[in-house]
Amino acid sequence: MPTVRHDGANIHWDSQGEGSPVLLIMGHLYSSALWYPLLPALTRNHRAIWFDNRGSGRTDTTSPTTIEQYAADALTVMKAAGVDKAHVYGVSMGGGIAAEFAMAYPEHTLSATLGCTLLKTEKTEFGGVRSLIYRLPRFVVRAIMRRTASPENYGSAAPRDAALHDIEMVANDRYTMRGARAQSKAIANYATTRERAVQRLTMPVLILHGDEDTAVPVEQGRLSNQIIRGSEYVEFEGAGHNYLVAANEASTTAFLDFIERVDAQEAQ
Repeated sequence: MPTVRHDGANIHWDSQGEGSPVLLIMGHLYSSALWYPLLPALTRNHRAIWFDNRGSGRTDTTSPTTIEQYAADALTVMKAAGVDKAHVYGVSMGGGIAAEFAMAYPEHTLSATLGCTLLKTEKTEFGGVRSLIYRLPRFVVRAIMRRTASPENYGSAAPRDAALHDIEMVANDRYTMRGARAQSKAIANYATTRERAVQRLTMPVLILHGDEDTAVPVEQGRLSNQIIRGSEYVEFEGAGHNYLVAANEASTTAFLDFIERVDAQEAQ
């Protein structure tokens, strides 16, 4: 993977394919390797650009950090890839970063796709069980995650073999406990406003959500659709938080159809 230096960290990134560029931003804890369900179809006609957030994959861990910093990292990666404007797609925490990216850098955003996330308008406390777990050694946390992982967590419509494969991918993914804590604190300390979202998210926006999401309730996706004027919304029946696995074909089709319509409008 190529590396670009930004704000005290070496950011690892990569790209594949040719065509209109798509910048992919993964969620909390996980590396960009977890975009594997989307990449084969995406890279047939588009250039996919992906990177590891601070504290995950091969990217350096820094602490403290912020959602705004992650968005700036994303812009740095995009420029390193030689791209000035791209479709930006994030899931979970990555969806929040994608929204912040689009609000902070609309001139670099062809479209924004916000997956299984919310427009966070209030700061929250960093505490509870997760804050305690993230102070345990990584091998202990991996053991806990493996023991509690279940195909049922992916939603009632998720193919069992696909869920089991993803559980293995997650079990072998790279991250640091310091990075996990820093990411969690960044999420807790972040807030935007509805007014800013309305004013800044004027590019085409697609919102994707599973109706059995227990991490970010589906009502949050529906609310974002109400707040962001002109946004499109697609809900996947029987899909949990990871709809990329639970509703792979449907979510891939929805996303590709969306960006291809945006590209066609841009070409006019």
